[in-house]
Amino acid sequence: MSHSAFFYGTLLHPSILRRVIGHEGGHLQICPALLLEHTRHKIKHADYPAVLPYSRSQELFASVGHAELPRDQRTVRGTFVQGLNDHDIHLLDLFEGDEYTRENVEVYPLGPLTSLSFTPVPMSSIPSSSAAATDAYVVPLDAPSLPPLDALSAPLPAETYIYAGPLTDLSPELWSYEDFVRENAWKWVGRSAHEDNYIEVDRRRDLDGKTLRTEIVDPASLPGSEDVGPAVTAEIIA
Repeated sequence: MSHSAFFYGTLLHPSILRRVIGHEGGHLQICPALLLEHTRHKIKHADYPAVLPYSRSQELFASVGHAELPRDQRTVRGTFVQGLNDHDIHLLDLFEGDEYTRENVEVYPLGPLTSLSFTPVPMSSIPSSSAAATDAYVVPLDAPSLPPLDALSAPLPAETYIYAGPLTDLSPELWSYEDFVRENAWKWVGRSAHEDNYIEVDRRRDLDGKTLRTEIVDPASLPGSEDVGPAVTAEIIA
């Protein structure tokens, strides 16, 4: 099954997207896009952001005495990516974790679809310094001005990851991709990347399509086992 997704945080960076899905994404089509009636916030003590429907982020703004946002500020810029398969989506779900739920939205394209290969960089050649964060292959930092909201192109269906955690973990300050690229992208790409960011994705990819489940196992019930003791939690590959 083919999927379309809207990315608004770390996955805006093509190298991070490639790292998560485990391939170069040559068949993927990408364009800038806009999500209306949502806001993107900093998560306390994290590099990545949270997106909330504005109906929920109003509570966050109200908690610090912020006034109602005008309609043109209740928007999130990101990228629309077309052509993801079921396995890509499974790995993206793992990467996003329990903090997010994958939901259906409509996004407005801000340009034509182009191949992700237009931003080529082999994963083996990504520089080890923060210079990787400013190379030309990343999503452009200087976004063009938005057209009037009533002049947007027709919306496209997509899936995106909506924050499901407590509002107390968020800052009312809006998250900036430009700041992420300048200050933190080096932690996610290149030889100095923090592999903990990808540990669960890599673990599941190593299973090569096998099923992993967790069960309570009595050691004495295993064939050929002479163990005697309390039941334990075990991960079973099938």
